[in-house]
Amino acid sequence: MTNLNGINPREWALFLDLDGTLVDIQTTPGDVFAPPGLTALLGDLVDTFSGAVAIITGRRLSDVDEILSPLCLIGAGVHGIQLRKSRDGEIETLAPQFPRELLQSLQALAKEHPGIVVEPKISAVAMHYRQAPFLRDKLERALRVLVSGYHQQLELCTGRMVFEIMPHAYSKGQALVSLSALEIFRGRHPVMIGDDAPDVSAIDMAHNLGGLGLRVAGEFFPARAAQFKSTLDVRQWLGDIVGNRAAPRLNTA
Repeated sequence: MTNLNGINPREWALFLDLDGTLVDIQTTPGDVFAPPGLTALLGDLVDTFSGAVAIITGRRLSDVDEILSPLCLIGAGVHGIQLRKSRDGEIETLAPQFPRELLQSLQALAKEHPGIVVEPKISAVAMHYRQAPFLRDKLERALRVLVSGYHQQLELCTGRMVFEIMPHAYSKGQALVSLSALEIFRGRHPVMIGDDAPDVSAIDMAHNLGGLGLRVAGEFFPARAAQFKSTLDVRQWLGDIVGNRAAPRLNTA
C-alpha cells in the first residue's frame, strides 16, 4: 500500500460507510453480511480512537445493528435522516414518514418489473435494480414521473444499481457535520471512507473540515481515483491502525 502520513488516533476520527466500503455489495440489501472479524475490528477501532468512530450509511441504523451485532456504533442512517449520538443512545429520525400512497405506487411498480427490490427506510425508499440492470432507464423514467408530484418534499438520487427517493436537505456530508459537533469528535480531524455517489458530500466535507476523504474503487469510483481497491483493502488498512496505532501511507491525490 502506498502513502499517507501516519494517523494519530488521539487527533483523528473515523467516519465509515458500510455497503461497498466495509462489507461487499450483494444481490439484495438483505443478503449483506459482516465478514469474519469485522465486528471485532470495529470494536478495536472504537477503543483505539477513544470512541471517535461512526457509521455514515444509507441503511437504517437498525439494519446496521443487525449486521454488526452485538456492536452498536454512533452513526447516521438513511443518509443523515437518522442519527444516534452515542453508542447506547436512541435513534432519532429527523424527517417525516415517507408518503404511504407513494410507497404503494413504488411497490406496484416493482411488482410489474421482476428484479426490482423495494427497500423502505421510514422517511425514504430505495429501488434496487441490481438483478435487472437492463431496466435502469425505464425505472428512472417511471420514478421521475412518480416523484414529480412530490417535488417540494422529495428528490430522486442515484447510487450503485439503486435509485433513492429522499427528502430534500439531507446528505451524508451534513450528517458528518452533525456528528463532528459531538463532544467525542470535537477537535479531531475527520477521515471519511466511502465508495458511492452519496458518499461524495461526506468525503468533500471531511476535506473542508481539515481531514481526509478516502475512496474505495468499484462501480462508482474508478481505481485510478481511489485509495482502496476493495473492501478487504479497507479492512486491512483499518487493522493496521489498530495494530500499529498509526496508519500506513496512502496516496490521497
